Amino acid sequence: MYSIGQVAEMFGLPISTLRYYDKQGLFPNMERVSGIRKFGDTEIEAPRVIECLKKAGMEIKDIRQFMDWCAEGPSTYPQRKALFEEQRSHMEAELEQMNRTLDMLKFKCWYYEQALKDGSEDRLKSLIPDHLPDGIRKAYENAHS
Repeated sequence: MYSIGQVAEMFGLPISTLRYYDKQGLFPNMERVSGIRKFGDTEIEAPRVIECLKKAGMEIKDIRQFMDWCAEGPSTYPQRKALFEEQRSHMEAELEQMNRTLDMLKFKCWYYEQALKDGSEDRLKSLIPDHLPDGIRKAYENAHS
């Protein structure tokens, strides 16, 4: 069993965050000894999953629904799987957008590095889009797709 302080340290979270999660019902099977929260092996996994789902854009109420499904048992496997598939799809779309943004930044860094060397943008404008170097052309095309 772990104390709330130990768990907070393990996950780099403030103790207040873990208390908030508990008040929101995200640790349904939390054991208390003389009113003090004690985290067992099951509860140790919960903060990891909660933080993952938060980073994936889920709201606490939806995370609580997931935790409730976990407490209900195997009959909720289809709902849990669907939830994770939806979040994965959401994250993949975000990653795709972030990669387009990163490619625009790569292109612009290259572009202005060349403009600095040339002293103008004249040559560069004539290269866009078909005569750019391969890696830069791919970044340009992805950023403009």
